[in-house]
Amino acid sequence: MSKLEGTITKGIAGFYYVKSGDGVYRCKARGIFKQRDIKLAVGDKVSFEVIEGNDDNWITDLHPRKNEFVRPFVTNVDCFVIVVAAARPSPVLSVIDKLTVMAEKKETEVIICVNKADLAGSGLKGSHKAADAIEKIREKYRDVYPVVTASGVTGEGLAELLHMIEGKTVALAGPSGAGKSTITNHLIPHAEAETGDISEKTRRGRHTTRHSELFVVDPEKGTMMFDTPGFTSFEIRDVEEEELQHLYPEIARLIGQCRYSDCYHLAEPECAVTKAVEEGRINKARYDSYREQLEEIRKNRQY
Repeated sequence: MSKLEGTITKGIAGFYYVKSGDGVYRCKARGIFKQRDIKLAVGDKVSFEVIEGNDDNWITDLHPRKNEFVRPFVTNVDCFVIVVAAARPSPVLSVIDKLTVMAEKKETEVIICVNKADLAGSGLKGSHKAADAIEKIREKYRDVYPVVTASGVTGEGLAELLHMIEGKTVALAGPSGAGKSTITNHLIPHAEAETGDISEKTRRGRHTTRHSELFVVDPEKGTMMFDTPGFTSFEIRDVEEEELQHLYPEIARLIGQCRYSDCYHLAEPECAVTKAVEEGRINKARYDSYREQLEEIRKNRQY
């Protein structure tokens, strides 16, 4: 019997598949996890015992988690790549902001990937709208988050994206139909993630990935990527109102520079944030998003 360490890449029917240095091992979890009401997740770093001549290897220890998410239940995410489409469906910027807040709360890096960039120069109906959407996203997140334009169909921009996520464990998030599975298939063909068409009625995509799995993108550099059904459980009510300002990086940089220490950056006098908005140092659309989310949090607190 030998003891190894690795990362859970898949969990099916009570078995966990653990990637270690020299391969993937099928394991079961020791009873101690159930006794302590600990549920193992894809992304968990674990120790496990390999029993020679026995298919049933045993997970014995769970290493501390960097972070965890509920739906889908995955852990230890280094970087969120928020995927939105330039068109078909049109990007909803408020959804991007909620996802960035979730990522900041979980202490993960953020990259915004505008997929279907090929539509912007296609000359097809709506191509100008797609080009405008890309420009609007670039402007809104300038100096806050990196924005990469890509096409899961042509491969445009994916080499740049791959370089940006090098050595990280990455999760793709974003609305259904934006092309997450198409990008996953392009970066890791062996993932064979299902792709779905856009519903003609709603212009939104159909969820196609049924369970979470962690794939190796680059074994030499340690890049890994989750393929998940989508991050659907986050709501802004998960954030406290005094916490929100810390989850907007451009606002967080100015905390402590306002006249009042408890400033919420709304209509208070001598506010460093509203001054930065007036001077163009903070994008007004991002500031408006902060105000809208703060109002939503306060409304939720009333119920």
